[in-house]
Amino acid sequence: MGIISWIILGLIAGWIAKFFMPLGSVGVVKTILLGIAGALVGGYISTLFGWGSVTGFNFPSLFISVLGAILLIYLYRLFR
Repeated sequence: MGIISWIILGLIAGWIAKFFMPLGSVGVVKTILLGIAGALVGGYISTLFGWGSVTGFNFPSLFISVLGAILLIYLYRLFR
């Protein structure tokens, strides 16, 4: 997957995750980074359990990325 695809997927995943768990006023760059990190965390956890991985710009990858971003937001709120 190319870097542009990761950025677009990260932006979409971060935005959807912020919709479910608001973070306040967070900029576009932090949203993209949150989504990309969520894709990495979600992909690692889902691969570890055998549920699939982030393979491209498709719905299952977006779903895994959003779940990973939601997990990161939860951990951020927990330790803030």
